Amino acid sequence: MKKSTYYIMTVIGLLLMGIGAYFVKTVVDPRGMLKALPYICMGLGCGIFGHGAGGIISLRALKDYPHIKKQMEIDRQDERNIAIGNRAKARGYDMMIFIFGALMLVFALMGVDFAAVLLLAFAYLFVIGYSLYYRFKYDKEM
Repeated sequence: MKKSTYYIMTVIGLLLMGIGAYFVKTVVDPRGMLKALPYICMGLGCGIFGHGAGGIISLRALKDYPHIKKQMEIDRQDERNIAIGNRAKARGYDMMIFIFGALMLVFALMGVDFAAVLLLAFAYLFVIGYSLYYRFKYDKEM
C-alpha cells in the first residue's frame, strides 16, 4: 500500500474512535441502535487505526534498509509460503465448520434468543455456500 493510504487509515481510525467516545459520553438514554453504535465505532476505529499506524511504522523502519524490504517482498510472493498459507487457511476452515455447527447446537439447546441462533445459522450457510461456489468454479477451471 502507499504511504498516504496508511495515513488516511490512521486518521479515519482516530475519527471513528473519537465519534464513538463522543456518543458514549453524550448520549444519556441510548435506545435501539445507539446502544451498540458507539462501541462499534470504537472497535472499528481501533482496528483501522492499528492497521494504519502499523503500516506507517513498518514503512519508516524499513526505509533505511532496502535489502530487507526487498527480501520481505520476495518472501511474501514465494510460492512455498503462499502454499503454506493456503493450507493453513484450509485447516482453519475445516475446523470452523465443526465448531460453528457445535456452537449452533449448543446455543439452540441453551435456549438462546431465536434471532441470534438464526443469524448464526445464516452466516454458517453463507460460508458453506461461498465455499461450494468457488469449489465448483475452480473445478471447472482446472
